[in-house]
Amino acid sequence: MTDFSARRTMMVDTQVRPSDVTKFPIIDAMLSVKREDFVPAAQREAAYMDGNLDLGGNRVVLEPRTLAKLLDALSIDGDELVLDIGAGLGYSAAVIAHMAQAVVALEEDDAMASEAQEALMAAGADNVITHSGELAAGAAEHGPYDVIVIQGGVDHVPQAIIDQLKDGGRMGCVFMDGALGEVRIGYKSDGRMSWRRAFNAGAPVLDGFKRHDQFQL
Repeated sequence: MTDFSARRTMMVDTQVRPSDVTKFPIIDAMLSVKREDFVPAAQREAAYMDGNLDLGGNRVVLEPRTLAKLLDALSIDGDELVLDIGAGLGYSAAVIAHMAQAVVALEEDDAMASEAQEALMAAGADNVITHSGELAAGAAEHGPYDVIVIQGGVDHVPQAIIDQLKDGGRMGCVFMDGALGEVRIGYKSDGRMSWRRAFNAGAPVLDGFKRHDQFQL
């Protein structure tokens, strides 16, 4: 029988801590959330791999290092509302729920959204709302948000998403340039975003976040 608890500890000790992530809420969350419960059943044995975990359809669970460093750069507080875009099967939302007041987990794949809701309920993440809808449209009815996290690559961020971020809020995502990518943290001030590079990472670009999507009628 697989000892997932030992694998979870090894993930934190070999992938997260060596990446200079030391904040207790992040470490505690990644030690507590059972990642194997938020991946496809056929991939449970690969749940703690060092790399993005393929969900199919150009979607991934971000590698532990990337998610941890992204959350570290965002510094989420316990009184903040977070929009988690592209939540997949709910792992990122479950982790964020340990450090935020509430999380809206946005997923446009109905099957994934349903599985995410079940997994989050089973995990006791009662401060997470699962919202089914187009990723690029966000979830305005639950906002505005203090923090927005995008669980995948982007070429650009749609204005609809920016509009749902509070002035003074921040956003984190993986900007891709071909095969290369970097995580940037965006800060909103007077309705405008300014972006700062955080670290290198990679992820498939989400539908609705590609450059050519801007020009579709």
